[in-house]
Amino acid sequence: MFKRFVEWMDARIPMTKTWNIHLAQYPAPKNFNFWYVFGVLAMLVLVNQILTGVWLTMNYVPSSEGAFASVEYIMRDIEYGWLLRYMHSTGASAFFVVVYLHMFRGMMYGSYQKPRELLWIFGMLIFLVLMAEAFMGYLLPWGQMSYWGAQVIISLFGAIPFVGDDLTLWIRGDYVISGATLNRFFALHVIALPLVLVILVFLHIIALHEVGSNNPDGIEVKKKKGTVDDAEKPKFKFHERFTKKYDIVDAIPFYPYYIVKDLVAIGIFLFAFCYVIFFNPEMGGFFLEPPNFEPANPLKTPEHIAPVWYFTPFYAILRAVPDKLFGVILMFAAIVMLALLPWLDRCKVRSVRFRSALHKVNLTVFAISFIVLGYLGTQPATPTATRIAQIFTLLYFGFFILLWFYSKREKTKPLPERLTS
Repeated sequence: MFKRFVEWMDARIPMTKTWNIHLAQYPAPKNFNFWYVFGVLAMLVLVNQILTGVWLTMNYVPSSEGAFASVEYIMRDIEYGWLLRYMHSTGASAFFVVVYLHMFRGMMYGSYQKPRELLWIFGMLIFLVLMAEAFMGYLLPWGQMSYWGAQVIISLFGAIPFVGDDLTLWIRGDYVISGATLNRFFALHVIALPLVLVILVFLHIIALHEVGSNNPDGIEVKKKKGTVDDAEKPKFKFHERFTKKYDIVDAIPFYPYYIVKDLVAIGIFLFAFCYVIFFNPEMGGFFLEPPNFEPANPLKTPEHIAPVWYFTPFYAILRAVPDKLFGVILMFAAIVMLALLPWLDRCKVRSVRFRSALHKVNLTVFAISFIVLGYLGTQPATPTATRIAQIFTLLYFGFFILLWFYSKREKTKPLPERLTS
C-alpha cells in the first residue's frame, strides 16, 4: 500500500526524484570534516526558531503596555512557557554561532570562489536578513536594553545626509521608540523576514546542489566525460544531470553516510544547547542582559548600552570612529567586504591547505580581530578600549586589502589529483 501511495504521489509531484537529487543520491565529496556540519546545524536552529516563535506569539501582546507583562506571563504562568522562551532566546545566539562558523569554513576552504560566487552571495543575503530578524526580535521583550539598544541603532540612520531624519522617523513610525515601533517590528519579525529568510535558504540550497559542494582540498570531484576509468567511479547511481557531462570521482552519496555524520553532530550540539537552556540561559548576561529583566523606561538610561553579542563586532567598529557618519559607513562596509570576497580573492587555489603562509597568517589575524572586536563591543567605550578597537578595525579591513594585493601572485602548493583524507 505504501509503495502504491508513493507511486501515486510521484505521478503528481516528483517526490522521489527530488529526494534523490537533493539528498539520497546527492554526490558529496568523501573528505568532509567537522567544519561541514554547521550548515545542517543552521537548518536545525532555523526550524527551532520558527516553531518556538509560533508558540510564543500565541501569548505575546505587541503593545507598549502589554509586551513586557506578556513575556512575564509566558515565563511564569504558561505551561512550559519558560522553556519555549529560553529555546527561542538561546536559539537566536546559537543561530549566529553556527552561521559565523559556517562562514569561516567557507573562507578557509575558498567556498566563495568560482563557480560558487552566487552561492556565497545568497549566504550573505541570509546573513543580512538574519541580522535584521534578530534586531527586530530584540525589541519585542520591551525590556530596558531592548528599548535603549533599539534607540541607539535606529538613531544611526539619522547620520545619513539629507534623508537621515526622515528615514529614522519612517523606521520608528513615531518621533520616539513607542508602541508603533513595536507593532511594525513585530510584524516584520514574525511574518515578513522569516518568509524572506526561508526563500533565501531554499535558493542557497538549490545553488549549492547545482554547482556541487566544495571540500577541504578545494578541488572538484567532477571531471569531463570519458576522462575517468569505470573502476574509479563511485558504485552508486547519480542523477542524469551529473552523468551527462561529467564523470564523478571521490564522491559518496549524502544518504546514508553524511546523514549519519550529521546526526552525530546534531546530538553533540543538542547536549550543549540543552545545557545552556536548563543551566545557564542568560550565559552571564551575553544571551539575556540583566537590564532586559526590567520593563522599558524612557526616563531611565542603563549605565552601559550595548547590543547583544552577535552584533558587537560591527558595533565596536562603529564606536572606533569618532565621526558618526563615517562610523556607520565603516560598519556597513565591514559586511559588504565579506560579500565581495569572490572578487577580492584572485588566487586560483581555494583551500587554505595549499595556500601560502602569508594567507594563513592573514586569515588567522582576521579571525582574532573579529573575536576581539566582538568582546570590545560588549565593554564600555573607555579611551583605551576605543584605541584597541581602532587597531583591530584596521586589521579587520587589512585582511581584505592585503588579500587583493597578494592573492593574484600568491605562491601556492601543488594541488592533489584526487581528494585526500
